[in-house]
Amino acid sequence: MLGVLDLFDDHHVTRTAEDIAKALEVSLPTSYRYVRQLLQVGLLQRVEDSHYALGPRIILLDHYIRRADPVLKVGLPVLRELVDATGFDCVVTEAFGQQVLDTHREMGGTPATLAYTRGRPRPLFQGAAPKVLLATLGTAPLKKLFDARRDEAVRCGLPGDWAEFRRHFAAIRKAGHYVSKGELEPQLAAVAAPVLKSDGGAWAAISLVFDTSRLAIVDLEKMVRLITEAATRIGGRLA
Repeated sequence: MLGVLDLFDDHHVTRTAEDIAKALEVSLPTSYRYVRQLLQVGLLQRVEDSHYALGPRIILLDHYIRRADPVLKVGLPVLRELVDATGFDCVVTEAFGQQVLDTHREMGGTPATLAYTRGRPRPLFQGAAPKVLLATLGTAPLKKLFDARRDEAVRCGLPGDWAEFRRHFAAIRKAGHYVSKGELEPQLAAVAAPVLKSDGGAWAAISLVFDTSRLAIVDLEKMVRLITEAATRIGGRLA
């Protein structure tokens, strides 16, 4: 029944019981039973004749997710310091399996227009934050990801050879940061660093996001220092 919730995305913001039955390969009566039970607990809502959307209880659950997120619990003051020091937006990005999502954004003086906001899955192989997160993966999970999504990686400009792919992310890991310039959205640049766990994995990535027109005047070395120091501070608080 909870699989019904996974059927909603940017291309399917509403569903009918018939859609659900077909997608889950269950009978129509079973589909209606799922819908009825999810309606009762607020995880679905009826939005038009015979169409259903995700329900208001998810908004409530999102509130609790924000309050429980360990990175946000200890990191918000550090993020606000970054914004005050640079004037740029600061974004927190986390990985959930093979999905990468922005979970928080502190607005700068002139907030950027972002196509990917909290909760919208980001492309896995584009942009600074996903790349620093992938760089923290061990060899086995990185190889598994490469095998499963090699064609997508190549379309995003990454090497199609496993050895080269691994070296690419090893270099990012060694640097401790990544600078993207128009990779995901042509008008935006970002400097990102991972918030590391004691085992070498990552809690999250934090990024400073700004317009590419500022690259000519921005001190990138200073930006890298600020973002890596902030990530280290947050990681230390989480240890």
